[in-house]
Amino acid sequence: MPSHVAINPSVIYRELAGEVVLLNLQSGVYYGLDAVGSRVWQLLMQSRGVDDVCATLLDEYDVSAEAVRADVQRLIGELSEKGLVILESGDPH
Repeated sequence: MPSHVAINPSVIYRELAGEVVLLNLQSGVYYGLDAVGSRVWQLLMQSRGVDDVCATLLDEYDVSAEAVRADVQRLIGELSEKGLVILESGDPH
C-alpha cells in the first residue's frame, strides 16, 4: 500500500446526504462512495498519509486493524484504477 495518496486534480467532488459523488473530468464518469468510503475520501483530502487514515478509522469504527488496512487498501486500489487518485510513496511535503 502506498504511504500517501493524492487526489487527481482532474476530479471534482460533492458531498450529498452524507455520501461523496466524484466526477473524473478526463473520463466524464461519475462515481459514488458510501458513508465509510466518503470518510476515507475526506481524510485523503486532508493530505493525510495512509497510516493516519487507518489510525483515524480505527478510532472511529469498531473494527480490527487488519480489516481497516484491507478495506482502505481495496478502496485506494479501486480509486487508483479509476484515475481518481494518484499513488505516491514517501512524504509529499
